[in-house]
Amino acid sequence: MFVTEVFARYAMVYREQPLSEAVLHHAKRAVIDWYASLFPGLSTESVGVLERTLAEDLDHGLARLALGRPATARAAALINGTAAHAAEVDDSFREAMYHPGAATVAAALAAAQLVRADGLQFLRAVVLGYEVSTRIGVAMGRAHYKFWHSTGTVGTFGATAAAASLLQLDEAAFAKALAIAGTFAAGLQQAFRKESMSKPLHAGRAAEAGLLAAELAGSGMSSTLDVFEGESGLGSAMSDGPDWSQIGSTLGRDFHVTRLTFKNHIGCGHTFPAIDGALELQRLHGFGHQDIERVHVGIYKPALDIACHVQPSTADEARFSLNYVVATALVHGSVRLSAYERDRLEDPATLDLMRRVEAVVDPVLDAGFPGRRSASVEIVLRDGRRLTHLQPDRKGDPELPLSDEELGSKLIELAAPTLGAAAAQALLARLWTLDRSETLP
Repeated sequence: MFVTEVFARYAMVYREQPLSEAVLHHAKRAVIDWYASLFPGLSTESVGVLERTLAEDLDHGLARLALGRPATARAAALINGTAAHAAEVDDSFREAMYHPGAATVAAALAAAQLVRADGLQFLRAVVLGYEVSTRIGVAMGRAHYKFWHSTGTVGTFGATAAAASLLQLDEAAFAKALAIAGTFAAGLQQAFRKESMSKPLHAGRAAEAGLLAAELAGSGMSSTLDVFEGESGLGSAMSDGPDWSQIGSTLGRDFHVTRLTFKNHIGCGHTFPAIDGALELQRLHGFGHQDIERVHVGIYKPALDIACHVQPSTADEARFSLNYVVATALVHGSVRLSAYERDRLEDPATLDLMRRVEAVVDPVLDAGFPGRRSASVEIVLRDGRRLTHLQPDRKGDPELPLSDEELGSKLIELAAPTLGAAAAQALLARLWTLDRSETLP
């Protein structure tokens, strides 16, 4: 069987099997985090440009944008998927080097609105999208991540599987949908090495492409089923010829949706172990930013490749600046949305400390990537003390998970400025009971 057929066969089995309460709970956590990521992204320039450009696809259709504006399903998937990645707050599956929620949930929501699905059907589709796409991301591996933005490439398959589930494609059509998606998958890391306004489009485009692939397959479109393992397929073109033989071996037994990382800071997740380590040293030793002579960070190579801006001048660059976010954390105590406002970007204390942050590749920590996201932090104080800390995991990783309460607080914090506190609380309550709801949020 081809990879597309392995996933399609599982999708038919999955359709008939109930999900455990534990898996459903984790699915609700993923959707809550998606909404937390969505609202701060609505005001970004990327989303504004999209809405203006797609005006002909708005104010009619069966789907809705985040604040209720009608839209065609594909426009809703594109805009909501972009918004959910735009503020850099969305979830990740560490081993796949991939943010699954932005595209998968956006496509699932648009498809669910299109077919008027209930909450449980929506959640089940989300789970399937996560299980299919994360396995593809793991197989494609670090060789893929060197050049490609997995959220755009791998995310297309999560969106496809979720949409195909809600459209109730049969086995043959499901396989064809994944095959079609293989020719849509794209997203280059170079798009955010110098500026990142187009980066969130990778997630939005993946959501739209996945939905379209499922719709096309449902209408009779076909594509080569060996799109993954073929001689000129995804594995050869975008990776180093991965082994696909075990791609479905743990499906239905090991649910990846239960092992997600939810962000505890705002910005590029590769910077988070350094933030956590710096804050832990400050907590343990009680020094202020004015006491610091210099900061030395050892970390894995992709963190420096992606969070590469040593002297950021814009909010987008600051989100991808390890130097900036570590300095911000030590000066202000946290890295929240306010860290990227103009007055904070120009804060003299932060800029001064940022110039005294040095980050280098630690070969031992690099060897642990992507399975572990670790950093070593050394802070030298002006009084001569040299303080060190190894941060093996990030707060929010499966080893140090956000509690349900912390995750709910994240949604309230990020949604309340747009919805108001009462409406944000009401949304959170609805999402916790989504599996028992006949309607969608």
